[in-house]
Amino acid sequence: MRQLLPALLFASACWLLSAPVHAQKQLECTVNAVHDGDSMRVLCPGERGTLRVRMQQIDAPELEQAHGLRSRDYLRKLCRPGSTALILTDGHDQYDRILGDVFCDGKNVNEEMVASGSAWVYNRYVKDRSLYRLQDQAKASRSGLWGRRNPQAPWQWRYEQRNRN
Repeated sequence: MRQLLPALLFASACWLLSAPVHAQKQLECTVNAVHDGDSMRVLCPGERGTLRVRMQQIDAPELEQAHGLRSRDYLRKLCRPGSTALILTDGHDQYDRILGDVFCDGKNVNEEMVASGSAWVYNRYVKDRSLYRLQDQAKASRSGLWGRRNPQAPWQWRYEQRNRN
C-alpha cells in the first residue's frame, strides 16, 4: 500500500494539471440586432461579421409563444441596437452561438430578464443559483409572464411543438 500511494498521488496530480482551465473571456461588442428574449447578434472588433450570442442560464419565451414578443422587446430596450454590450463567455453552445452573461449600460441583462418576468431560469443549464431568487420575486409580484395564468416554460413549449402530430 505504501508503494501504491505515491503512484496514486502522482497520477492524481498529472490528471489535475491536464484538466482544461475554463477561463472566462470578455468581449466588448456593439449590439447589431436582438432576435428574441435570450439571443442577439453583435459586432465585435476584429471579426468579419456579426456573432450570434445566446444568453446563458436563462430561457425566454419563443416569439410564437405567449409573452415572446414582449420578452424580445424588453431585451431590445435593455440592449438597443448600436449600444455597447459586454459579454462574459466561457464557450459556445451546440449551435456555435457564444454563450454568455450580457451587460448593457452596466446592467446584468440576464438577471434583468429574469427579474422582470421576461425569461425563466433555465433549470437545465443554471450555474448561478441566485437567479432563482430573482425569479421567485418576479413570480410573487406577478411581473411579466408571471402575470399570466399557468405560463408555459419555453423548453416545454418547444417539446410540444416538436411532438405535434
